[in-house]
Amino acid sequence: MSALEWSRLSESDLPQLGSLARACLKRDGGLPQLAEEPVLARLFLTDATIGGRDETGDLVAVASLWWDAQGRRTATGLVHPSVRHQGHGEALVAWARERSGGVPLRVVAETMSLEAEELYAANGLSRTWAETVMRHRLRRIPVVPLPAGIRTVPFDDATAEGFHTAYRLSFAERPGFVQVPAEQWLAQVRSGSGFRPRDSRLALTTDDEPAGFVLLDENWVEAVGVVPAWRGRRLGAHLVVRSLSVLSRTGSSEAWLSVNVDNPARSLYERLGFRAKGTRARYEDRSEVPPPVHARPVARMGEDG
Repeated sequence: MSALEWSRLSESDLPQLGSLARACLKRDGGLPQLAEEPVLARLFLTDATIGGRDETGDLVAVASLWWDAQGRRTATGLVHPSVRHQGHGEALVAWARERSGGVPLRVVAETMSLEAEELYAANGLSRTWAETVMRHRLRRIPVVPLPAGIRTVPFDDATAEGFHTAYRLSFAERPGFVQVPAEQWLAQVRSGSGFRPRDSRLALTTDDEPAGFVLLDENWVEAVGVVPAWRGRRLGAHLVVRSLSVLSRTGSSEAWLSVNVDNPARSLYERLGFRAKGTRARYEDRSEVPPPVHARPVARMGEDG
């Protein structure tokens, strides 16, 4: 493929994969969990893998290929910042196309760079979804009062349906929104390894109608939304700030969220102290590109509130 020494990846490569992922995240930003071994194993220890080592034996370029749950041929890859512009990215794309057997390719990119964007475009891959990853240092947390006429309650069996209703009403107007049954959505919410039900909040009116919600998972603001009738009253801002205060009080040094690149809520998060820390995206062959998807069953996104 190129001057590197290429071989299949194995579980013993996880420490070096972690080092490679951290180098890419430091340079480009993106999903911080990418450097964690369970995520690396899921993405790179698949049915088809390749790793390129330099003269010192360090992994500097990797790729993998698998069939996703929707039956799509999916690939991902990383190239160390120190060896970019040497043809390794092109070689990895060629490797993935050769092994895809002519099946249209989908690419998962949990960290993005200008070089990768140009590489995908040059190889007929179009972006179908992208979100900005944002971080808050929790050093200065603004004060945003709860709007009059609203109270908040935690996530539990009694309020779960209300959370789903708030989610559905908050995002129903977004292009590409897919209606997800309550049982399926709630199962996904509860399945989060760091889901914090007591710190997740449902905003209710005096008539107990859902007005908004926020979900927390570890130190992530996993999802936040405000129903249309309550937008413009800073309810969304309050829910986010409340979450930041909870995270700070319980020992977190930073908070994370991600928001679709076309979502105007990004400006709200910036006003609250979040800063962009890279992009994660999905790409597909141009001939097979579907309409853009702007919502998922549980999405790290928000609504300006």
